[in-house]
Amino acid sequence: MSNNRNKKIDDFAEVFKALSNPNRLKIFVRLASCCAPGTVSLVDDDHTAYVGDLSDELEIGKSTVSHHIKELRRVGLLRSERRGQKIACWVDPEQIRRLRDFFVL
Repeated sequence: MSNNRNKKIDDFAEVFKALSNPNRLKIFVRLASCCAPGTVSLVDDDHTAYVGDLSDELEIGKSTVSHHIKELRRVGLLRSERRGQKIACWVDPEQIRRLRDFFVL
């Protein structure tokens, strides 16, 4: 197996490790599905959700949500930015494509 393929496997192992935490998985699934047709969600026009809104919706403390979002960002699943006093976050579509391609092999 090539070194490049091994590097990809190591990178994806980190992604799967991050998603193995139930709260992180809840956050990721919520953000990944927030824009499905007919879904009522706490999302603005550019498909983002705010940390405080996620905390309330998923019944997870705000500091815990922030910690999990930091970990999901570290492995490249989420992006975020400060908007005034709020932190907006969204799923990185490029990482979703990489995950899909990984499983398609």
